[in-house]
Formats: sequence, structure tokens, C-alpha cells
Amino acid sequence: MARWCYRHRLVVLLLWVGALFGLGAASSTAGTNYAEVFSLPDTDSKRAYDQMKKAFPERAGDTDTVVWKVEEGSVRDASVRSRIEPALRDIGGMKGVGEVASPYGARGAAQISEDGRIAYAQVTFAEQADAVPKDLVQDVVDTAQDAEGDGLQVELGGQAITRVEEPPTGTAELVGILAAAVVLFLAFGSLFAMLLPILVALFGVGTGMFSTQLLSHVTNVPELASLLSTLIGLGVGIDYALFIVTRHRKGILRGMDPEESAVTALNTSGRAVLFAGGTVCIALAGMLVTNLRFLDGVVIGTSLTVVLSVLAAVTLLPALLGLLGHRVLSRRQRRRLAVQGPEGERPSGLAARWSASVERRPRSVAALALVLMAVLALPLLSLRLGTVDQGNNEESTTTRKAYDLLAEGFGPGFNGPLQVVVNGDGTDGLVTSIRQTEGVAQAAAAPPANGVTVIQVIPTTSPQAEETDRLIDTLRDDVIPDAGVEAHVGGVTAVSKDFASVTADRLPLFIATIIGLGFVLLLIAFRSVVVPLTAAVMNLIAAAASFGVLVAIFQWGWGLNLLGLGQEGPIAAFLPIIMLSLLFGLSMDYQVFLVSRMHEEWVHTKDNARAVRVGLAETSRVINSAALIMVCVFMAFVLSGDYGAAMAGVGLAAAVALDAFILRTALVPAAMHLLGNSNWWLPAWLEKRLPHLAVEPKEEAVAAQSPAAQGPASVIHGFVRTADGAPVEGAAVALLSKGGRQLDRVESLADGSYIVSVPAPGTYLLATTGTPYASRARQVLVGDGPLVYDVELADAADVAEGEVDAVN
Repeated sequence: MARWCYRHRLVVLLLWVGALFGLGAASSTAGTNYAEVFSLPDTDSKRAYDQMKKAFPERAGDTDTVVWKVEEGSVRDASVRSRIEPALRDIGGMKGVGEVASPYGARGAAQISEDGRIAYAQVTFAEQADAVPKDLVQDVVDTAQDAEGDGLQVELGGQAITRVEEPPTGTAELVGILAAAVVLFLAFGSLFAMLLPILVALFGVGTGMFSTQLLSHVTNVPELASLLSTLIGLGVGIDYALFIVTRHRKGILRGMDPEESAVTALNTSGRAVLFAGGTVCIALAGMLVTNLRFLDGVVIGTSLTVVLSVLAAVTLLPALLGLLGHRVLSRRQRRRLAVQGPEGERPSGLAARWSASVERRPRSVAALALVLMAVLALPLLSLRLGTVDQGNNEESTTTRKAYDLLAEGFGPGFNGPLQVVVNGDGTDGLVTSIRQTEGVAQAAAAPPANGVTVIQVIPTTSPQAEETDRLIDTLRDDVIPDAGVEAHVGGVTAVSKDFASVTADRLPLFIATIIGLGFVLLLIAFRSVVVPLTAAVMNLIAAAASFGVLVAIFQWGWGLNLLGLGQEGPIAAFLPIIMLSLLFGLSMDYQVFLVSRMHEEWVHTKDNARAVRVGLAETSRVINSAALIMVCVFMAFVLSGDYGAAMAGVGLAAAVALDAFILRTALVPAAMHLLGNSNWWLPAWLEKRLPHLAVEPKEEAVAAQSPAAQGPASVIHGFVRTADGAPVEGAAVALLSKGGRQLDRVESLADGSYIVSVPAPGTYLLATTGTPYASRARQVLVGDGPLVYDVELADAADVAEGEVDAVN
């Protein structure tokens, strides 16, 4: 497939462009039909909501507030009422608004602050916040704020109002892409090579996003799916293309023809990309075991984007590589290749030195990495799941201003009222008991309907406070049972608490599911019990440390001001499941790319120390570059203006950084050095029963197996001469496998003679370089005996037919 895409590059490119613009046009025409299906079965807040919907269908929806404040005088003044009351009447007459409770009514005295300067009205919609049309919410906001001016401030708060304050889209994504472009240019030194991963990611994310929008018309997909699809799509799309392009560039630098190098890159790194993409999808699918139905659409959207990103990497990318040819290298690399010939396979530089250091001191490296991760994980012990509210919004938003005004005039509990829904009689005694409960500021019962009464309870503390959670437990466990009535505690704050409890209860099953599935995949891929076990432990360590960082920043408030994200609070209850899905999928990516190279070397040499050293030296740089790109993309979502998105971005950035820079670069290779050959242990009975799933191509393994397994070892020998027959001394002659592995390298003697070792019969690439002559590379077929092959070096213009210059 890679070869076909390379040779038919224009066709492939046109197909992808057509798919992108076609899906874009279709989604633009059809629009979106996102559905926020949020349900918590078998919870007290859900039973309260069901009772309210049955008895008060016009009041079962979301309740938001219109808050106003006067600079001088009182909100009771006729000049204020003459502007506010018409606006409230207009809002009450809108289709989709159940009722408006005004402070100027018979029962509205409690809705005016003691000093008379702040008042609020409650607007109850017919639906829950996520189901209220945005147009209706915007009409409510505009109508209310038209009344302000001349010393009157009008603000609105509530869950539905938040929907019209969504930040402008595209800024965070653009910043992330620009940061990724800088990292790619520093890694490649080539503008064209830098653009390749970005283009592939944009095609994958674009087609995935448009497809998700179309799917929203046939299944329940929440808006959250679009954000997460973009987040994960940009990260994996750029990373997957980066791995393949890096392997392709390495092949060209080792003397391979661009087409063969591209095919080899797809046959090696491309296989790893397919496997890694599958692990990400499996990790995302693990969310389904939580039985939280609103996550189903998230799984569909994110998984579809990952699949399309992988498809772009293995089809569109080879087509783009065909268009670029040698221009995928920088000019300096092309000049050096023309002058010095193919590079050797031996890794060098900082990565090689670090790999050697880990091999020499594995115990010290492992101990240091473990201590660091343990320290970062300590804040996890105080993790508290909850919900973010308007108090975390930017200070310039109307919801944040309304939140602050309510807290100023009536206390922080007004921002998260509770609704005790009573079925039957006994309301008066229950109201009295609730008023006497510690932590209750106010409690008032609304007129009953159909045998159901709603008691509005205002806590003395904010919705995010632990004291509010304890008050809900007290009402449910003590006050209501003692009153001897059937009642349930609902409201936004109670729903958030129940969601956090349900999430915490189902989290162990979710973690066990994705860890178990990842273990099975790695077991099949690498034919080892220890490698997947090590990966599972490392994933848990990474998760613990990343959540420790998240708690320290967002729950303890360390450095929160630097991010410009407001006040500290609990960790969003939905974040652990989503973040763990993405983290486990991405960390498995890095594990696959790292260990697949180690496994490839182990198959060739059966030397664990060499396999770990070479694998780390050759992959650590690209893994760290990929991780740095991920960190840039995720951190850019701090600029989105959405507190929840910023929390997810920071958490994922911390998780990827710790996983790549500490675990995969230090702890994993150190542990594998300490474990020795047991890394690759697999019981014989299990080996017979496991299906075969090759992450590396079988051809590579066959070409490098022992001579006894494939045939007798042999040699290639001959002379290196110029066009006029003069011997060339000191010419570098390298024998490479079809996959680009250097098998032997020698220099010609004074008479131009050379001899290289051949491990087994087969087809190889013989590359010859001699300054100032043009480099030569040609495939040779070696049989059971020695092969005599003379090399003639000449100027590039004199290259003989049937041979190719190593560069051109």
C-alpha cells in the first residue's frame, strides 16, 4: 500500500483533499445536532429530578439567575423597577422559559439583599441546561442586559448562561500548531519536513471533526467530543507522522532510494503507528465500561479522529514523501550525503551518551526517577472530585460577575441552591428541621403540585466547598429519614456530587479494563510477559504523578495565578476518566515505539543490554520531540478561556511530559537493564497459544537471523576503482539490509580491494563512498557462495546505467 501511495501520489492527494472539502461542505450544510445526554441512574439527585419533572414539568429544567445592583439608592426604587420588570416579563413570555420568580412579587422579599442594593430573579427553563437552545439563552441575556445603564448593573449566571460564553474557537489550536512547527523545524532543520506532520494532522483532525459533526445527526454526540477530538487528533496526528518521517529520513541518509526508504519506513514505523493507534482507540473505548452514557459520543468522536489520523499517516504521508523526494532532508544534509556518502548506523550524540549512562548505572537512574515520580504523586492523596462553577470563570464574564454579586449580597450558598423534593405530606416539619440544620442559610417550600413539594435550600457555603458536600450527606442520611417522609435532594450541586461519587466508584473497573487490554496487546505484540507488565506499572506511575501535579495546581492553587485561571477548587469529576483514557493510549504509543526498536534488536542479536541501549539511543530523541509537541498542543488549551479545557490541557501536558522525559527515557530502560534477558520471557505453552501480531516486519527479522537458520554466511569482495581503472584507497563500503540496517562497513585498501561479511543469502544494498567521487548504492543478490563485485566511482554525471547516485 505504501508503494502504491508513493507512486500514485497525486491521486492520493486529490482523494484526501476531496474528502476534506467534501465532508466540510456536508457538515456546513447539515449543521450540528449535538446532544448532551447526561444521566445518573440510581442516584438520589436523578430521583429528585424525575419527581420534579413529573409534578412541575415547567420547573424541572435548569434554573438560572438575573442579578442586578444599583450604585446608589435601592433596587426597590421606582426608577429601577420600571426598567427591570418589563425585561423580566419579556423573558417570562419566551417559549422555553417555564417561569420567572421576581423579587417584586408577593414571595420575593428574600430575593433582595439586606442593604437593598442587590436583587435577583430566578429564570427556570423547561429543559436542563445542556438541552436549552443557545438562541433562547442569548435572547434572555440580551433582554436582561438591555435594562442596565445609569448606575444599574445587570448580570446573569447559571449553567445555561455559560453556554453562550464559550470562548472563540481556533486560538488554542493555532498556538499549539505554531509551537509544534517550531519543535519540528528544530528537530528536522527542513521546512518541508516540518510541514509534513502538520499537514497530516490537519487532514486527520479536519476529516474527523467534520465526520463527528455529521454523526451528531444520527447518534448522541456531546459538544465535548469536538474539543477532545481536536486535542487528541492534533497530538497523535503530528506524532505519528513524526515517527514515520524520522525513519524515512534516516533511510535516505543511509543511502536508500527515496521510494524504498518510504516503503521501509511505512513497513516499520508505519506498523508501529497502526498498532499505537489501535491502543489509543482501545483505551478510549474503555470509557464505555463506566456506563456513563454521555461518554459514548465522546468515544465515537475521539476514536474516529484517531482512526482517520492513522489513515492519513499511512496513506497521505507516503504520497507527500513522493512529492518531496530528497527535499525531505535539509540542504546541509543533502550536501553532506553527496560528499561523504551514506551515514553509518551507529547512533551518536546526546541520546547515545545518555543511553550508555543508563546502561552503566541502571540502579541509580531507576531510584532517582522513582523518587521524583513519588514526590510528584503525593498530592494525589488529597484528591477531591467535584465540579467547576462560575467562580472559576474569567473575571470579565457575566457569569463570574453574577456569581460575585450573589455572594456579595446573599452569601456564597446562593450560587448552588439545593432542591429537596418531597413526595407526600410532612413538608412543614421537614422545612423546620432543614432550617435548624448546620450549614443551612435559608429553606423555603414552594406551593405543592400533584402531591409533590419542592423545598429550596440555600447553604451557607459555596457549591465547591466540602462543607456543602457534607450538608447534602446530612440531609440525605439524617434529616430526611428523621422526618419520616419520602424526599430526595437534587439541584446542580447535588448532581455534581453524585457524579463525582459515581465516577469514583467506577474508576477502579475502568482502570483495570484499559490496563488489562493494554497488557494483552503488548503480550501478543512482543511475545513477552515482563514487557507488558512493566508497561502497566509505568502507566499507573505516570497517572499518579500527573494527577498529583493536577491537584497541586488546580486544587491547592500552586501557580494557578500564573496561568490566569482564577481560583482553586476540586478536580472536575469527568476529568479522571477522560484523562486516563488519553494518557494510557498515548503512553502506550511511546512504549510501542521504544520497545519495538528494542525488540527488533533483540531478535537480531539476543543481547538484552545491546537491545535496550540501541533502542533507547535510536528512539529517545524522536520520542522526546513527539512528547514536546504534545505538551505544546495540550498547554495551548490554557488559552481557550474554558476552565475545564485548561484543566484537561495542563493535566495531559504534565502526564505526557512525565511519561516521555522520565519514564520512557529513564525508568523503563533502567528497569529493562536490571531485568536482563527475563524481559523477553514467555512460557512455552503460552507461546503456542498466542496469535502472532508483528509490530516489526518479518522481512527485517528474517534478513538478520543467524546464518544457520537461513543459509551459510558469505562475503562480497572486489575492488574500488575510478573510471580509468586507478584504485581508490580509503573508500567506505557499507552493506545494508533491505530495511536500511548496516550489517558491515569497511574501507578499501591501497590496491582498492575490499571485503564485507554477508550474514546469509539474500538481497542487500551495497553503498560505496570515496571523496571526491560521487557516492554509489546498488542492490546486490548474494547466493550460497561469495560474490565478486567491483565498484567504479566517478563523477555524478558519469553514473553508469543500472546504478544510482546515493543522493540523486
